[in-house]
Amino acid sequence: MFDSLYSTANTTVSTLSLMPFVTSVACALVLGLVLAFVYCYRSRHNKGFVMTLAMLPAIVSVVISMVNGNVGTGVAVAGAFSLVRFRSVPGSARDIGFIFLAMVVGLVCGMGYVGYAVLTTLILAGGFLVYQTVGFGSGSDETDRTLCITVPEDLDYTTLFDDVLRTYTTYHGLLSVKTTNMGSLYRLTYNVGMASPSAERAFIDELRCRNGNLEISISRQEVLEQL
Repeated sequence: MFDSLYSTANTTVSTLSLMPFVTSVACALVLGLVLAFVYCYRSRHNKGFVMTLAMLPAIVSVVISMVNGNVGTGVAVAGAFSLVRFRSVPGSARDIGFIFLAMVVGLVCGMGYVGYAVLTTLILAGGFLVYQTVGFGSGSDETDRTLCITVPEDLDYTTLFDDVLRTYTTYHGLLSVKTTNMGSLYRLTYNVGMASPSAERAFIDELRCRNGNLEISISRQEVLEQL
């Protein structure tokens, strides 16, 4: 099961036959579907990315099968891939990790080690499912918020909200101050950690009493995920 599908008559070029080729590509396609389903588990996803993730192992498997020990072909493939430029926005760390995993699975299938490809998929995809289920890595970002408060220009905001912030947040820091409405208003932006997310309404109500009932907004803090 864990032996290569391709017979190696010499150390330079392996013999490629139809059935092993079809088997490796079909296995890569199935494992790509498994990875795509795992990627979609309990997470938002893009249809195009999921379809690409499902196809990527099969594509890599075909390329590796065609190279199959031929140094000249390998150089040609490397040159062809170097011409490809990805113009899309860089993905998150999770997206890039799954792309690498899909390429590894396709690489192993293309080399003919179908058993190892299945084993790799089961171990790594299973590990991801466990981490996702137990919420591994979900720390303070669940309570981190970006708070925006609008105050009149004649209001001294320096220590105006300190006691309220100490009551409802585990930490707070003034991120930026800018003028709006032709300079008649100030917009304060804070990074805060909510002590109790269910107390957001009471938090906003107390802030409204301090800023003259002007605009206040609380949003989930953006966390940098890109590699």
